[in-house]
Amino acid sequence: MSSLRLLVMLTIVILTITLAPSLRATEERPILTASAAMKMVHGCLSKATSEGWLMHIAIIDNHGNLKAYHRMDDAQLLSQDVAMAKARSSAVSPRSTKQWGENAFPNGAGPTAAAFVPGIIYFEGGLPIMTSGDYHVGGIGVSGDSGANDAICAQAGIDAASDDLQ
Repeated sequence: MSSLRLLVMLTIVILTITLAPSLRATEERPILTASAAMKMVHGCLSKATSEGWLMHIAIIDNHGNLKAYHRMDDAQLLSQDVAMAKARSSAVSPRSTKQWGENAFPNGAGPTAAAFVPGIIYFEGGLPIMTSGDYHVGGIGVSGDSGANDAICAQAGIDAASDDLQ
């Protein structure tokens, strides 16, 4: 009986050693790094400064974690919550806040079911952050000027971190 027990134990050990590498295989996926988020902040700041816009800039990863935030001097306080909501809206799905608005109220009509998704904001200026391989890693929200200018500033931020989004 002890030799049978030894044989079973050896078999288990051999199978564990043989199969362990395949059992430990994990999925590798890109993430939004703090470095990339800070490059986005600086890209937005550069664009906003050159245009004379006073902005709030929020960057959130696709898990809902705040990665970076900046309020330019003298930017209106109300824009803080709007920038955060824009970033969150584009962090939870790979759509811009403008696209969410167009889906919620197509051609000024509506509302459609998209208008009732909790926590989504429809003001332009929130963009999804995508890798070059189309993997969604987060969202950026910018607020402080017109929606169109907010979106331009957000895109400048994403463009500034393009090397980090490969």
